This record gives sequence, C-alpha cells and structure tokens, in this order.
Amino acid sequence: MPAAEASFDPALGRDLYTGHITEAIFETLYTYDYLARPVQLAPETAAALPEVAADGKTYLIRLKPGTYFTPDPAFHGKPRELTVADYVYAWKRLFDPRLASPNAWLLEGKVLGLDALAEQARQTGRFNYDAPVAGLEIIDPYTLRIHLTRTDFNLGMILAYAPLAAVAREVVDLYGDSKGEVAGHPVGTGVYKLGQWIRGSRIVLEENTGHRAEVWDFHGDAVIEQQMKGKKIPQIGRIEISVQIEDQSRWLSFTSGEADLFWLDGPLAPKALVDGKLRPELAERGIQLSRIVDPGLSYYYWNMRDPVVGGFSKEKIALRRAIAMAHDVDEEIRLVHNGEAQRLTFPIPSGVAGHDPEYQPLLRYDPVLANQLLDRYGYRKGADGWRMQPDGKPLVISYTSRNEANGVLMAELWRKTYQRIGIRMDNPRMIFSDIQRAEMLCKIQTRTYEWLADYPDGDNFMQLFYGGNIGQNNNGCYQDPQFDAWYEASHGMPPGPQRDALYRKMARQLEVQAAVMPAFSRYRNMLAQPRVLGYKKHPILHQEWKYIDIKD
Repeated sequence: MPAAEASFDPALGRDLYTGHITEAIFETLYTYDYLARPVQLAPETAAALPEVAADGKTYLIRLKPGTYFTPDPAFHGKPRELTVADYVYAWKRLFDPRLASPNAWLLEGKVLGLDALAEQARQTGRFNYDAPVAGLEIIDPYTLRIHLTRTDFNLGMILAYAPLAAVAREVVDLYGDSKGEVAGHPVGTGVYKLGQWIRGSRIVLEENTGHRAEVWDFHGDAVIEQQMKGKKIPQIGRIEISVQIEDQSRWLSFTSGEADLFWLDGPLAPKALVDGKLRPELAERGIQLSRIVDPGLSYYYWNMRDPVVGGFSKEKIALRRAIAMAHDVDEEIRLVHNGEAQRLTFPIPSGVAGHDPEYQPLLRYDPVLANQLLDRYGYRKGADGWRMQPDGKPLVISYTSRNEANGVLMAELWRKTYQRIGIRMDNPRMIFSDIQRAEMLCKIQTRTYEWLADYPDGDNFMQLFYGGNIGQNNNGCYQDPQFDAWYEASHGMPPGPQRDALYRKMARQLEVQAAVMPAFSRYRNMLAQPRVLGYKKHPILHQEWKYIDIKD
C-alpha cells in the first residue's frame, strides 16, 4: 500500500487503504458479486437480498445462521455466533457522540428513532446502547426489519459498505479506549483475522479457519471461472501487506517477485505501460494487468469557512472561479498522473447511476479571463507583482499536499497555477492521516481530494457537498440551503430521469458558486505475478484476496 493504515475500527474508517484490511476482517450484510459487470449487489452474511416494501421505506433482512466471530478472549472461550443484534449495535456506534464516527451520514436522518437516540446522548453525555430503536426491529436472532423515515432505494448498497459491518459488543467493552474505539484489535466474522501488525509498516492477515463454508461460483470471465470454479473460499491462507510510501521501493518489490499484487499508481505507469497496455517485456514474463477506470472523483475544493477563500460574496466567488480557470487539468493528468486519468467535469463519475456524460461546464481553462476577473473584483497587484486582497492585505493561499513524491509534484503544478494569476502559494505537506483529521475540522484551506465510490450511486458523491456532512465527508465545508434542499429531495427519488435532472441542478450550483471543481477519474492498474490465479480488479470492493489463488 502507498500509505499507512489508520484505525481498524470499522466505525472510524474512511480511507481506501485501511478499508483493504477492515473489508477482509469484518463482514457486512451485503457485498458485490465478484465478476458481475455492471456491479451487482449480493448477500454476504444475509441469506438473500433484502425484501423491500413498494414505498422503499421498509426492509426485511434475514441472516444466514452459523456465522461466528473469530475466537477471542472477549468471548471467554465460547463460540460467539453472529446475530442481527450485532449489526444494530454496530450501527448505533456510528451515532455515539464520544466515538465521533465520520460515517454517521450513512444512516443519518434515515432510521426511525436513531437520530433521537443520538440527540439524547448529546444531552446526557452517554449513549444508551440498550435503548430500543423503533426503526431497527429485531424479530429474532436472524431476522431484522428496518423502518425508514423516508423512501430510500439505496439502503441495500449502503449496508454493503464496511463501516456498517457487524461488531461484537464484548470486544468493544474489553478493548475500547475512552471513546469506545477499538483501533488495534479488530475481531470480525470475515475470512481473515489480524495475525501480525507493525504499525505503518507491515500487516499480516491469517485465514479465519472457523469461517462458514463458501465455494467459488461466479460468472462473467471464462478464463477465471476455469481457474477457480468449485474451490473453497479462501484459497490463500496468509496475506502480507507492506506499507511502502516511495514509488521506486514499491516497484522494486514487484519486479523482484517479492510482491504478488501491485497497485500501479500514475507516477509508475511508464515503467509498466505503453498506451494503456503492458510493456512487451512484462507481458513476455506473464505479468497480468487488470485495468479499469475507477468509479471515483478527483476534485479540487476550497474551504468555504476560510476567511481568505471561503464565503459567498461576489469577490470570494470570483477568486475561486479565477483559480479554477487558471488550472490546466489536462496538464495535471499528463504530468502528474502520466496520462492515467480521464477528464471529468461532472461530480458523479462514469459507471455510477446519475452520471451525465453530456454535461457542459461553464468554467474552462482560460488564464487571461481569470486575471481579468481578479482585476475586476479588486484583487490588485502590488509593486512586487503579487496580488492583494480587496482590503489591501497580502493574498497567500495554502495548498496542502501529501509529503511524498507525488504530493510534491502536485504542489509544484499548483504553484504554477497560482503564478499564472499572480497569487502567492504556500505548501504545507502532511502525512495522509493528519490531512484527514484536519479536513474533518475544516482546517485545510484547499487541496486535491479523491473519493472512490462506497456504493455505485450518485448519492455517494453528492453527499460530499451536503451541509449536514461537514465534519464527516464534506471536506470543503460547503453549506448552501438550496443545494441541501435538492440533496434531501433526491433521497425520495429512485435512479432515473427525475433524479438525474436534479443532480444536474446541483452540479451547476457547485460550479456557479465555485465551491469545488471536478477534475478527473483515475485509471486503476493492478499488476499480478504469473502465479496469481483468478484475479480481476473489482470497481467497488477494496481488495479481492478471498477470491483468488496462488499456483503451487
């Protein structure tokens, strides 16, 4: 992995890298079919897909019996079977003010009685986990009926997202810190368990041999089916993950044969690819390439609460528009990502319900017009050639990037952007986890952010800009009453033309106010050694370890 892991507690996870681990250890009610394209929801611990009422407000879920948590001292030597109560407990944790989960948005305002319980906890200082919730009706240990406050046809996909995985209360009681977080002792029901862990360096997962029996039976790729059909899941009993921040070190680990799977980021693409295909010398060695366009959005945001770049006054909107028009996205794709990205002008990416391939942006690359806009709204240049704020104060903008080679390159490209319009730029460099913490507190002035789909629906992207998600996923701290009203209205609509029209209005609102600027979707290039069997990159799943094999 190119970045270190964060908390192994599913309730606290919000980054792709840690998601690789939590997805292997913990299980959700639903997952995605390994080979189906477009992606299809499939049962994981549930016995079948949910039974959904015609109005989309009631979900009936039945659990497979015979799923057990990995043995742990928290269970006092007894087998601990999974029940629907473990899911209810896990979902309540998202709303505990002490834990301050960044994932509460997944169920916020949706489940009858859940928000009221959270509000009670804020007033009393204690979350009552024993209190019943009207919207989470436990019929028996294997049956749950969910009652929603409003129509929601996406809940099945949301229940397939790792933060909603089952957690045993006994584990939190024994290992939780003062907040109730279990950052370093994950105990789940998945096919893998944590074996060894050297923080920020090495993670070893071992097979959970007590996992319920599963047999490989997927369709959609004849070669993979021939390699894997009928095999026990998993075939690989030990997964070794190394954290290597430097590109060259990671590349050497793969070319030397030390690594079986390799995530080929844009900076390394020329070493392995020519025009999106494997270099002949690698193909001759039998190296495998699985290449997709990620269902993701890379975008630029400006902190709307920041006194320099934030706010809705005309001069602040003009400043952000000018910056957006001064930045050459195509140049960034070419120089920083080595062409390994597709331009994206709509905030919902291709392959996700709600994407609009015909959307035409208003803001285009035009440094001349950007400078004229700044002149018009009072950002005049001083004797030194640098612009000042309309009140005469110095104008300096801080662009935050990660403290590795790609982050440095990104910052230098943005420095060039700001120089085009006469603005000084600072470049704080931070490790990824520190950036995440600062974003949740609205402390980052501007940066480039990438969001990969948690579930393949436009709601997962529009929520990034919903005012109610500030402190969770709304990193630019954007809050506009009209946008929020449209977003809330979209929840009552199934995917289709009516909702798509609303999404176009929301996209235009973001653009007119210059709160964010959609930029591109990156290619995901995964390399596999010849000895790896059954590998195909999945658009939504973080990793595919349980579905693959290694030749003896």
